[in-house]
Formats: sequence, structure tokens, C-alpha cells
Amino acid sequence: MTEPVFLSVVAPCFNEASGLTTFHRRVAAACNEVLGRAAPAPLPWELVLVNDGSRDGTFDVMERLVQSDPHVVAVNLARNYGHQIALTAGLQQCRGERILAIDADLQDPPELLGPMLRVMEDTGADVVYGQRRSRAGETRFKTATAALFYRLLRRVVEIDIPLDTGDFRLMSRRTLDVLNLMPEQHRFIRGLVAWTGLRQVPFAYDRDARYAGDTGYSLRRMVRFALDAITSFSIVPLRLASFAGMTVGALGLLGLLYTIGSWAFGSVVQGWTSVATLVLLIGGVQLMVLGVFGEYLGRLYLEAKRRPLFVVDQVLVRAPSRAAARSVEPAPRSAEPAVNAGGVAQAPVAEQQALVADDNQPLQAGVVGHAP
Repeated sequence: MTEPVFLSVVAPCFNEASGLTTFHRRVAAACNEVLGRAAPAPLPWELVLVNDGSRDGTFDVMERLVQSDPHVVAVNLARNYGHQIALTAGLQQCRGERILAIDADLQDPPELLGPMLRVMEDTGADVVYGQRRSRAGETRFKTATAALFYRLLRRVVEIDIPLDTGDFRLMSRRTLDVLNLMPEQHRFIRGLVAWTGLRQVPFAYDRDARYAGDTGYSLRRMVRFALDAITSFSIVPLRLASFAGMTVGALGLLGLLYTIGSWAFGSVVQGWTSVATLVLLIGGVQLMVLGVFGEYLGRLYLEAKRRPLFVVDQVLVRAPSRAAARSVEPAPRSAEPAVNAGGVAQAPVAEQQALVADDNQPLQAGVVGHAP
């Protein structure tokens, strides 16, 4: 199960049961079209599907896909960790020399695999990232706020994060190896990839409407995602908080000088309303500054605990033959979840399964240490 493949397609999935079969069919068609005709022999590929705590039977669909297609690897996380962590889980499981990160909602067309591979080969780039020309099926509010977010982010960070890009991208193995060394809990993968500094080129495309189901990104999650992006790559909010504190302090000093001067010249300082307003203003700014500091301090606290990014409950793969299945011996039961060098926690090895079968025998479960 550990042999390298040429291409890994990695797709995090959350409540994608209604469209996952269509997604698999289109990915398989694209991979077979591009890699099946390679000379002198077809190039191997895999599709790594990561179930991020779905509640609609997504993992059941994954299991059926594993049974029918030996290219499919199904990773079931122990709970819902969020899109970026689920994508990280798939990226740390995959074996490809080229890695295509894509969402399972079919907004990013799998058929662009071939053109993106050609761009990578022609330019010698390590990353070919999809840059959206248009976004079908999305509200004006989401389109406008996304455009505003990317432009604001670019102004406050010190690295070049491309505008209007998501996680849809083709990466080289050396890019992924660097990415997997980064242990951040609050992950903004498109920023982490940009941080590597390896050669990256855009691939313009038109984003389709969602094929089925509803988006998993609520307004609250989008705000949290924006905060993760900004606080992970910029200390500008801290500087703005310091600037706000200095500004209010300077205004307070001017107010004190005005009060002393008025008293010295015999003028009566009138107006409790103005005093109360100033107190509320200063108190509000202080709370805002404390909130900014608390945001960064909280993230330091979470990083300092060094917890694994995720726990893998189960991995399903399909061995090519019964002989391969016999070569896998049961690993000893472990009481503790295993943690690999990249900080990835996996369930006890005896709880992980691989589906194994040959052409004439029904599927059965075999125990493996990890997959792929």
C-alpha cells in the first residue's frame, strides 16, 4: 500500500453524499484521460477522500467507492475538524509525486487536471494555483466579501498571497513535503503554500456553481477563517491596537491639558455628559485592544499544547489481489493513538481497516498499520 503513485487527488468532504458519486466519476474520467494514455505505460493515480465528520452518509458512499474502484482511499476522521484540517489530513496521507487539492462539491472542475499538468511541465513550477475569473452560483454578498477579504489580506501580510484563489491547486511533492512540516493548529493552507516561496504560477478558470447540497461555510465560519488567515500571517492588528492606544492616550493628555488650563484661567469645566462619553470611548478602545491581544494570546496557548491536528478513525483502501491481502499481517493492538512525525494522530492500528479483494472474491476487512 506504500508504493508511490504519480498523482494524488485529495478532496475533503463534509456532507457530500448526494454529489460524491458524480465527483468520483468525473475525477476518474479526468485521470484516466490524462494518465491512462501516458507513454510508455499508464501512470498510477489515487483519489484520497477525507470524511470530515459528515452526518449524511458520506462515508457510506466512500466505502462503496472503495469497493468498486482500487484507486480510491477513504479516510474517516474521528470528528468534524473543519475544512483546512481535513485537507491537511488528506495531504499527509497521499503518496503522489503530483498532488491536486480540490473540493468535492464540483465548483472546481476536475477536467482542468490536464491543462494544469501541462502548465506545470511547461513552466517548471512547483505550484499551479487556480485563480477564479468568475464565481457562478454565489450571492453578491459572498462574492463582494471574498474579493474584499483577499485584497485586505494582501495589504496586511508580508508574503505574496495571490488574489481570488482558493485551495484548488496542483503541487509538486517537494512543495507538499515542506507544507507537511508546518504544525500550525489554525491553518490557512493557501497562505502556507505561498509562504514556501517555491515557484508558483496562476491558472485562470471560471468557477462553477455547487453541484449538490449546501455549503458548509456559514457566515460565522467565514469570519473565523478570515481571522485565522490574518492572525496566522500578520501582526498588523497588534500594531493597529498599539496605534489606537497611543492615539486615545494622546487625546486624553490633550484633554487633561485643556482641563488644567481652564481651571488656571478661572473657567468652570462643565458637562458630565462629555466626561461620561470620553470614559466610554476610552473604555471601548481598551476593550478592543485587549480583544486583539487576547486573540493572539489564545492562539499561542492552543499552539503551546502541541495537540495532534486530527485523529484518523479509519482508513479504507482496496488491495489489488488476494495475495497482497495475505501479505498484510495484523499489527498488535495499541492502547494509544499513534502520532506520526508530522504531528498526525491516528486511531489504534487494530481499529483501522483496509478493504481487500480480488476479481472473483467478495470484499473482506483486513487490518493494516496505516494507509496509504
